[in-house]
Amino acid sequence: MLDADALFWLSLRVLNRERHEALMEVFGSLKEARRHIGEEMLRGMGCRQDTIERALVIAEGFNAALLIRRCATVGMQMLTIHDDAYPEQLRRIPDPPVFLCFIGDIHLLRQPCIALVGTRSMSPYGKRVTQTFVPRLVAAGAVTVSGLALGIDGEVARETLCSGGKTVAVLGNGLLDIFPPSHRPLSRDIVKGGGLLLSELPPDASPDTYTFPARNRIIAGVSAGTVVLEAPAGSGALQTAEFALEDGRDVFVVPGQIFDENYAGSHGVLAKGQARLVTAPDDVLTELRIVTPASHPATAAAPADPDQAAIWHTLTTMPQRFDDVVAASNVPAPRANAALTLMELAGAARNVGEGQWVRR
Repeated sequence: MLDADALFWLSLRVLNRERHEALMEVFGSLKEARRHIGEEMLRGMGCRQDTIERALVIAEGFNAALLIRRCATVGMQMLTIHDDAYPEQLRRIPDPPVFLCFIGDIHLLRQPCIALVGTRSMSPYGKRVTQTFVPRLVAAGAVTVSGLALGIDGEVARETLCSGGKTVAVLGNGLLDIFPPSHRPLSRDIVKGGGLLLSELPPDASPDTYTFPARNRIIAGVSAGTVVLEAPAGSGALQTAEFALEDGRDVFVVPGQIFDENYAGSHGVLAKGQARLVTAPDDVLTELRIVTPASHPATAAAPADPDQAAIWHTLTTMPQRFDDVVAASNVPAPRANAALTLMELAGAARNVGEGQWVRR
């Protein structure tokens, strides 16, 4: 069940992490803070006058029951930044979204995620690059992440589905009205294929000049690394790469011909020494230390033993330290050590060195 108070504050679009924490400190809950909404509160939060006026109009007309019913028709759910299921890697970026709306499997964000981004004006070469990289990354157990825009984004999603993988689409609009309209069937296919649609915006929000750059920080924030497949100068894909660098994540760039304007932005990033040049998907997998599983994750079966099953669901193809496995699986260290030993003997897990483990 969606929380009416969280939806209310999401609809106002006035909360960042600092303001949210301040409200929680003063009022203890979003429900109590809602009771005190007004011009004085919003001004005290540092909102501009035009923002205050807009927010108060939205607050006056807010209909929680109607919005919840509309969200239910598309299966939309919602997280706040303090929920346990909120992706930890996203929580660590400088400006994490306070609210996340989603349709599909939010637990995909616990798997190794790789952002694959590029221009809306995809060239035949860019399409070939995408079709070369995506299947190999999927085979290695990676979840692809992109923005559902025309061009490279859409090709990433389609190629992931064709390869039997899972993909995450981060939108620059609300989940009740998919944009662009031509990708509405693709968005449904993503969810049917076990993937995820994600947005920080109110469910009925339309895209604008600011929403797409803002969503790029989420694409980078949920991903272990970002691959720029094709980007001209000024491309939004370059913004995603910049966010990834700010987050301390790896950035990879596929080169093109030196005369190709569709790769001017890509080459600019490489010229600055900010990213690694890659010519094959294995370059990305090696750098991120993602280990190709012995069997496809979709067909592998979890062990019957409860401890082993908990650890198996915690492990991915990206190496994790023993202490992290213990914390994430809630299996005590002595039992986890025994379980991992048995799992390694059974071929369900692998020690890749330095006390780090992956699923096989």
